[in-house]
Amino acid sequence: MNTASPAPPAARSAVALVSCPDYGPPRVLAALRRGLDLLGGAGRFVSRGERILLKPNVLTGAAPERNVCTHPTVFAGVAQLLLEAGARLSYGDSPGFGGFAAAAARAGLAQAARGLGVPMADLSLPAQVSFNEALIAKQLVLAREALAADGIVSLPKMKTHGFMRLTGAVKNVFGCVPGIRKGEYHVKMPRAEHFAAMLVDVCRRLRPRLSVMDGIVAMEGNGPGSGTPRAMKVLLLSDDPLALDAVFCRLVRMKPEYVPTMRPGAESGLGAWEDGALAILGDDADALACPDFQAVRRPPVEMDRSFPYYLKHWITPRPVIDPRRCRKCGVCSEVCPLDPKAVLPPGDDPSRVPVYDYRRCIRCYCCQEMCPHGAISVRRPPLSRLIHR
Repeated sequence: MNTASPAPPAARSAVALVSCPDYGPPRVLAALRRGLDLLGGAGRFVSRGERILLKPNVLTGAAPERNVCTHPTVFAGVAQLLLEAGARLSYGDSPGFGGFAAAAARAGLAQAARGLGVPMADLSLPAQVSFNEALIAKQLVLAREALAADGIVSLPKMKTHGFMRLTGAVKNVFGCVPGIRKGEYHVKMPRAEHFAAMLVDVCRRLRPRLSVMDGIVAMEGNGPGSGTPRAMKVLLLSDDPLALDAVFCRLVRMKPEYVPTMRPGAESGLGAWEDGALAILGDDADALACPDFQAVRRPPVEMDRSFPYYLKHWITPRPVIDPRRCRKCGVCSEVCPLDPKAVLPPGDDPSRVPVYDYRRCIRCYCCQEMCPHGAISVRRPPLSRLIHR
């Protein structure tokens, strides 16, 4: 293990990069403590008696070995260190489908929280707030309990994402938008650049004090819910969510500018992403890098609704259902934010595999993200592959 790097100049965004071989609780706790010490200690982020909301990545909930959610050992380690610093903790997320309590139990987070006496927060209750400095969303609907907390500590999972390329610290805060409202944002902002600007607005408005990314075992490929586990053996910590995501990009050899939140995040003052503006503390990023990490290494194809259907159909990546894996559960139709839906079983027969109306589909990939059986993937049409080649 490398020795700690010296403290960075004040003008640079610090990201602590700490290697951790597995989810053994003593090793995770030691790695987290080291990461916090590199950034100035837990007392730099919380004060005694403050109400701090822990925001893990839960999606719809999955067993820890599937590596869909923030691992309960990482959650418990962060909670323990913040409790030692005197913080009063709660934890919560607002899944886009299903309830949080059941999802947290499936992910092992509820059990970890009970063991530490950390209560569950209800992030389903909405509150509308004005944000005049927003890039695009000057009226935001956010969870009341997220707004009421003295501070937020975000616990993202290192994963790929069909729409935003990677899901990290900036996007994790989107879980503070009450579940049903997420679909409304997708409908209003189908273009990746607009949706990314909204994510930046949410993150700027809530301003998490600290982000701790679980990258001990990441997810590559068909993320964020149906990809393949990949051992990265790292934890990332930073008070700059954009910088943390930029280091994630560096570890997987992704150009940060391919992630749509990067440029609006920097331009709005959320954080920094360019190499010269970052200070990576702790372990060697190049030694821990994974160049063959399976991810889409190109910017999203932007097609607004004014484009002719034939052009959109042959160029824009689209969700595709594998009938061999589909269990006809209906989740894809339920989470589709459109009305009428863009994906439905033929003849409304629930015993048949759903089919897409690609003329309606806005390519938000909510169906792919929420499919509990890994039956939906994002595929590029032949013309798109030819253009990018």
